[in-house]
Amino acid sequence: MSSTVNNHGSRHPAPEPGAAGGTGRDGSNGGLKKIVSASMAGTVVEWYDFFLFASAAALVFGTQFFPQTGNALDGVIAAFLTYAVGFVARPLGGIVFGHLGDKLGRKHTLQLTIILIGVATVLMGCLPTIHQIGYLAPVLLVVLRFVQGLALGGEWGGAVLLVAEHSPNESRGFWSSWPQAAVPVGNLLATLVLFVMSAVLSQEAFLAWGWRVAFWLSAVVVVVGYFIRTRISEAPIFEEAKREVEQTQAVSYGLGEVVRKYPRGILTAMGLRVAENILYYIVVSFSIVYLGHIKLDTQRILGLLAIAHVAHFVFVPLAGRLSDIVGRRPLYLAGAALGATWGFFAFPMFSTGHDVAIVAAIMIGLAFHALMYAGQPALMAEMFPTRMRYSGVSLDEADRAERERASA
Repeated sequence: MSSTVNNHGSRHPAPEPGAAGGTGRDGSNGGLKKIVSASMAGTVVEWYDFFLFASAAALVFGTQFFPQTGNALDGVIAAFLTYAVGFVARPLGGIVFGHLGDKLGRKHTLQLTIILIGVATVLMGCLPTIHQIGYLAPVLLVVLRFVQGLALGGEWGGAVLLVAEHSPNESRGFWSSWPQAAVPVGNLLATLVLFVMSAVLSQEAFLAWGWRVAFWLSAVVVVVGYFIRTRISEAPIFEEAKREVEQTQAVSYGLGEVVRKYPRGILTAMGLRVAENILYYIVVSFSIVYLGHIKLDTQRILGLLAIAHVAHFVFVPLAGRLSDIVGRRPLYLAGAALGATWGFFAFPMFSTGHDVAIVAAIMIGLAFHALMYAGQPALMAEMFPTRMRYSGVSLDEADRAERERASA
């Protein structure tokens, strides 16, 4: 396969037959929008579930699923160790579902991952506590968290590729940024549910059953997402690549081939995620810790964070459109340079204690992050040929999960 340099400044395999993708199987813009909706549905579910588990680990799981030692922090630490199990499972999920996605197709693989994520999350909301079944409670929580992480490892790569492979070349950055924009939507939904439940219920009611409602609500999004995914088709470029492999009776497929033939592409994709991940976790996660340190109450922090998530949802597709105009690389570099300055002005803004200054600082940081984040699906899709693309992108997701687990 020949190599070309695209107008976005990245070297990638020359366009394959049908690589222009376009507007879905039906040839209409509506067909592409349906593909985008299907991809976003799963991404919303995954980040709703992950953010929800992280919040519940801090607020609920320490007292409900782990023995009390007299020190409240011991239960919280144990709960966060359970949270880390999901990061251990994600690399395995990326490898397994990445290979399945290249061999069997994006659609069926994504249907499987969204069911696994949803079932695991709903069952978490049904688990008896340690006071009811003893140490079996944390064991079951760990098992469900592992299943959740396994499915999540294969979800992201398939979701963004499903859109990227249906998108026209000239607007691939914009369309494939929409699954990325679903991340703040999932975080927003989890934040709002927890905010409402903590506001309307007493502390006793919230710990007894209120937290479970947030987990059960995951089923609604899963059902909608699965239904949408049953109504989409594989991209013509993927089907053509699959036929070509079958006709030539190629024995190398997906994971092994991409590692052997495109090690530089894998390393480049991994490198793209490092700085972007660091910036996101500083802006969101560390900000929460810092704001708690300066004595802001939980509901106030959640409310400000919800506003920032809405802004992030707007920023990402705008940055995706911009990546089609100015190129992926210049936009990414601009976001990285601006992101390096964020801490110097953000934390003094936090220290003022004023809501406007605090939410403005978080929003600015997420705007910088969007510049680095929005164009990544298109850029990574252009790095690998179709028949091994899911594996290539999912290997990057596996590496990202390992970094997140190490930082946790």
